[in-house]
Amino acid sequence: MVTKIEVFTTDSCPHCPAAIKVAEEAKQELNDIELEIIKIVDNASRERAIDYGIMAVPTIVINKEVTFTGAPTKEELFEKLKSLN
Repeated sequence: MVTKIEVFTTDSCPHCPAAIKVAEEAKQELNDIELEIIKIVDNASRERAIDYGIMAVPTIVINKEVTFTGAPTKEELFEKLKSLN
């Protein structure tokens, strides 16, 4: 089963690069990861964030469930992903 990770970010967020980095590492190191980085810059991306109830960035959504608000450590993200299998 493919695990979908969505990382909601903004350009001005100082913590977003760290969240993107760990998500990209997960995609490279683990199997069956689909990764999407969503920059909240337009109405469509804002609506998507609102649909999830996102109030802060970075936020990581895994399989349509808000899982992390803030940038998790690599260990935290990998542990969560491995627990899903």
